[in-house]
Order: sequence, then C-alpha cells, then structure tokens
Amino acid sequence: MKLVQKLLDSMGMSDFEPSLALRKMIQIAYLLSFALFLWNSLRIITDTEGPVVVVLSGSMRPAFHRGDILFVKNQQDPYQVGDIVVFKIPGKEIPIVHRILTSHMTDEGKQVFLTKGDNNTVADRGLYDYKNGQRWIEKKDIDGKIYANFPYLGMFTIWISEKPYYKFLVVAFVVVITFFSNE
Repeated sequence: MKLVQKLLDSMGMSDFEPSLALRKMIQIAYLLSFALFLWNSLRIITDTEGPVVVVLSGSMRPAFHRGDILFVKNQQDPYQVGDIVVFKIPGKEIPIVHRILTSHMTDEGKQVFLTKGDNNTVADRGLYDYKNGQRWIEKKDIDGKIYANFPYLGMFTIWISEKPYYKFLVVAFVVVITFFSNE
C-alpha cells in the first residue's frame, strides 16, 4: 500500500480516492450505455439498420458532400426514380448513398432499381455483385431513404476512421477528462 501511495504522490495524485475512480468509471459506462440506447432507439424508430450515415466520397455532389451526416428512414411506400437511398451490396460492408436512376418490375413482380451518384459519369452497375448475376438492386438491398442531413458534421468520424490511432487518443482524452473533472 505504501508503494502505491508513493507512486500516487509522485504523480501528484496524493488525494486519489478509489471510490471516486469507481464513480468516474460508472459515469463512463452510463455515457456509453446511453449512446447505445440512443442508437438502438433510432434504429427502431427509423426501421433501418443504419439510421445515420456519413458521406465518404464526393459521388453525390452537389446534393451531399464528403463529411455530411445523413439521416435514413426505411419506408413502406415504393421507392421512386429520383429518391436518394442508402443501400448495401452483398459482401461489401460500407453502405452507398446514391440516387435511383431507373426502376422497373421484373417478370416475378419485384421492383428493381439502377442507381447512380449525381457526380459520377456512369450508373452503378460496376458496383453491383455482377459476378453473381446482380444487375439491379432490390428493395431488400436498400436500408432507407435520406430524409435529413447536416453538412460536414461527419468529418470528425472520417478523420477518426482514416487514422485509426486517433480513436485511441480520443478515447483516452474522454477518460482523462472524466477522471480529472470536478464533480
């Protein structure tokens, strides 16, 4: 115990209280739990897997720019030409935000779509799982339609994802601020 006390004294933490540290850790756990609660609530309200996405490229300029935060909502009504949707390609992790360029009904009665980024010169056929016969996306591939956006507020998440070691620094900063803040 004396060794721990000497170490704390040398770090300028002679008044360190374990019960205070435990309370701070519980505060961090509450914060993380609340964030998870909000995320899951948004998923339920919007009926989509990813209710919030960040634009990662310039393919939808001028409508959306890299770093814009978009809010997504699944809709029961049929999607229409001109709708901006978020969809996923089977086997690819990152969702894509593009506009529906064309739509038609298959012989089986399914509505299928061809999409394109506003700033792209060609439609998205090259993005689809062409090797496995995917020429169109279906409603099951679409997470939802964009209903709101906040310009550039997502640049922080892009910065964090492009430089993974920054995640550690941000988490460490939050922990340090939480532990050393006054109650």
